[in-house]
Amino acid sequence: MIVSLDVVDLTDPLRSAVAAAAAGCLPLVGGGDGDALDGAAVAAMRGALASVPVEGRVVVGEGEKDGAPMLSPGERFGRGGVAVDLAVDPVDGTRLAAAGRPGAMAVAAATARGGFFDIGPAHYLDKLVTWVPGLGATDAPDGELLAAVPALVARAAELRGVRAAEVRIAVQERPRNRAHAAAVRASGAELVAFEHGEVERSLRALHRGARDAATRAGASWASEASDLGSLGDGPLDAVLGIGGAPEGIIVAGAALALGGSMLARFAPQSRREDERVRSALGADVVDPRRVIPLDVLCAGPAELVVAAVTPCEIGVELPGAEDRAGGVRVAWWSAASGRHGRMDLPRG
Repeated sequence: MIVSLDVVDLTDPLRSAVAAAAAGCLPLVGGGDGDALDGAAVAAMRGALASVPVEGRVVVGEGEKDGAPMLSPGERFGRGGVAVDLAVDPVDGTRLAAAGRPGAMAVAAATARGGFFDIGPAHYLDKLVTWVPGLGATDAPDGELLAAVPALVARAAELRGVRAAEVRIAVQERPRNRAHAAAVRASGAELVAFEHGEVERSLRALHRGARDAATRAGASWASEASDLGSLGDGPLDAVLGIGGAPEGIIVAGAALALGGSMLARFAPQSRREDERVRSALGADVVDPRRVIPLDVLCAGPAELVVAAVTPCEIGVELPGAEDRAGGVRVAWWSAASGRHGRMDLPRG
């Protein structure tokens, strides 16, 4: 049984952990060594998690897929208290950070023990993430997530009071996502292609702050792009495509906290991955015709906290971590509370 918890109680511990990761890797930003940067962030986050007042367990520690340093699934942390599970990426956008480019962040999502869906050794999921509420498995019969795109576009356009052509859906530029890009074009929505930064764009597509601000101003998201998207490719309504499975669980925590929708299915990209995941989880669980809805991906409630390594745009703009006199200043954002701010940490 999943025990309910007050996710606000997790905000400060998670904020400390992601801020430590962002500060810890700052000296390596722009240096070109992604593994060293990841390693510094992992060490700093692990150190911060050791003292948090929970009985914690890592269930998703992004890094295995890329052979990068990571917090390992099953790793325990904390000094005791409520039992929580953690999905974490000490640096999402490692290549961006190594190149000194915008879009890299430290991110951690937590929920009560047993609340996150078990992805086992899966590396890839096919995902649809959006602020539009109420999208469910019935919108994607037989596991066809692309079948949900027309309904998504119609609902987004109706709720925003715009034409379908003003609905913006991001798809990562990969050969595996060619059909996804074609489905977006066929729906009449605007296709926004991107190279790296799946979590950043997913958070942007979910962020109710941007949506609510546009609604209060009587304007569409598209007309707010100069304010909300100056760091990247502008505001988004959805992110679609095959991407990282660990990132999917992290984003699910945010989707639940923000009241959005998310659908996923297993999408192994090699025979070895397919066999490994089927062996670990069972063929019925991994069936590609099985759509996994948000309330299964994250049985909630959940908290997700982000700290910017380099400047990020997630619906609010977060400046990158920066050296200050005597320490490092880090910008952060909380999904559960919607709050964001900056905190100062001592150097080293």
